Formats: sequence, C-alpha cells, structure tokens
Amino acid sequence: MNLELRHLRVVCAIAETGSVTKAASTLGLAQPALTAQLQRIERTLGGPLFERDRRGARPTALGELVLARARVLLPAMKGLQDEAARLAGAGDAPRRYRFGGVNSPILGRLVHRLAAEQPQAQITTYASWSVDELAQLVAGGRLDYALTGVCGDSTPSADYGLSWREVAVDPVMVLLPETHALADRDEVALADLRHEQWVAAPGDGCFGDCFAAACARAGFTPRKVYEADVRGCIDLVDAGEAVALCQATFRPVAGLVTRRLAGTPLRWRLMLGWHPESPAARMADLVLETALTSYTDSLAPHPAYLAWLLRNPSFGLRSTVPVVVEPGVRTA
Repeated sequence: MNLELRHLRVVCAIAETGSVTKAASTLGLAQPALTAQLQRIERTLGGPLFERDRRGARPTALGELVLARARVLLPAMKGLQDEAARLAGAGDAPRRYRFGGVNSPILGRLVHRLAAEQPQAQITTYASWSVDELAQLVAGGRLDYALTGVCGDSTPSADYGLSWREVAVDPVMVLLPETHALADRDEVALADLRHEQWVAAPGDGCFGDCFAAACARAGFTPRKVYEADVRGCIDLVDAGEAVALCQATFRPVAGLVTRRLAGTPLRWRLMLGWHPESPAARMADLVLETALTSYTDSLAPHPAYLAWLLRNPSFGLRSTVPVVVEPGVRTA
C-alpha cells in the first residue's frame, strides 16, 4: 500500500482526539473501518504509531515522527490546492453557483429561484454538518457560498476570511408529538420540558452549548440527548421517545406539532457566506437578494408564525448589513 495524504489525516485525527473511536466519529467513519485502516498504515510504515489502552491512544516514537512530517505536509498541500482552485476559478465567466449547507430552510427555494431565472446556470449543492468544512471549501474555491446558522449573538469564525450576511433571525421552537400533554399550548416554557428526553441532529458548532446554557437558566440539565439525522429525529419524536428543537419554518409533519418556547430563550440566525476575493463575490448581492426572497417564500406554509413575526419585528427577515466577525470565534 502506498502512503497517501488521507492516511496522514487519519493519523493526525487519532492524535488530536486521543482516541480511535473519537477520530472515527470526527472523520465520519465506522470505528472498525478506521482501526483496519490504521493497521494497514502501520504495516506500511513498519511499526505501531500509537500505544492504545483504556485511557486512549498515545503516539509512539514512530508516531511522533510521522505526525511531525504530516503537520508540515498537510497544510502545505492544502495551501497548494486552495491557490490552484482560486487561480483556476479566477477567469470563470459562466454563471455557476456551488452551495454548501445542510438542514437549511431556504436551500431548495433558493436553488429553484436561481434555476428558473437563469436556466443556463450550473447549480450544485454539497451537504456537510461541519461548518468548518463548508468554510474551508468556500475559502479554497471549491464552493461558492455557504448557508449555515449561528445561535444567539454568536458570529461565524473569521479564520477563513469569508464575508457573511444575515438572512433571517428566528426563535428556536420545540417539536412535539400531537398527543403530548403540552401540544395544545401556543407556547411552552422550557422548564416544563425538564423531564423530557431530547434528540438533535449532529453538528460541530456552539448550539449544544447554547441549549445547555438555556436549560441551566431554566433550572435543569437535559436528561438525555440522542443524536440522529433529521429523519431519525422525526421518528424518535413521533414514537414519543424524545422531543426536539427545530427551526421556526420546519416543514409540517403529520402527527407532530411545533410550539414556540416561552420567552424565546434560543434564537437561530441564518447566514450566507462567500469569499470576498472569489468570482462568486461578483454575484453575491444577487444570491443574497434571492436568499431573502426564498426565506419569505418559506413562511407561506406557516401562517401562525407569520402572524407572530408581524407582532415581533425584531425577528424574521434581516437587512443586508455585513456581519462583523472576530478571529477565533466558533460557528454554530
């Protein structure tokens, strides 16, 4: 087996997380598959790279050598790829829209509007739960725009040099089975959900911390938080096993209801980001305008929420004022 960059990323991930299991989760791989891959890497290099016990995985002397070289090679190759992608895209004249995001309430409508208005445009989408990955792909010229969200007053990370605009601010709601004892209320106090089990979609941002802080302010710690994809979240709520936080424009599902949390203890800000020096920056105003219109379209199936927005103008559609971000601040 020839050693490749992806193998070095595996070694670095294990070293950074201190565990093969945690590294597998970070890389989106099954733990047995990552273990087998590590064994092949070790056979290629001629010896064990990690000492593994109940406390985790620690690099051997050989592992330290490989890590030292990998930490030089990987950033250098990343820089080469980013510069090559930026240079290759500098002369792009045809309309091209490459969006990255996941679980966005407006992505479908945004793509539909752009495709209808520009039938010759090339439009692609890329799904990732990792906000950092999306930002890196945009910064490297492999995506044009990132659609993501941040909680509360958080701002996206400035580490990737992206320009960010706020599309909308929505209160976070709770998803309940329609048979739930609190389902007949217009809004639910977070404290009244203190005995519930919860389910949430994966992600690498701060929203878990925001939720935990909101629960602490309400006087409790969540009993249990399952992690599942969107379909899994819906199934667990429908089964009565858990309740879930959801976006205000969550598509209605038979048998389930969305309810506002009293006092809006959690807010979700929908953001659009791009690199200011990329070809995509020339079309950013058009994409932002289309995103704002798409958000308005998303409100149509939610007349009760639309009426609430009219009474609460600090929420909903935002202006196009740039969002100021600070280096080192994590995204949600």
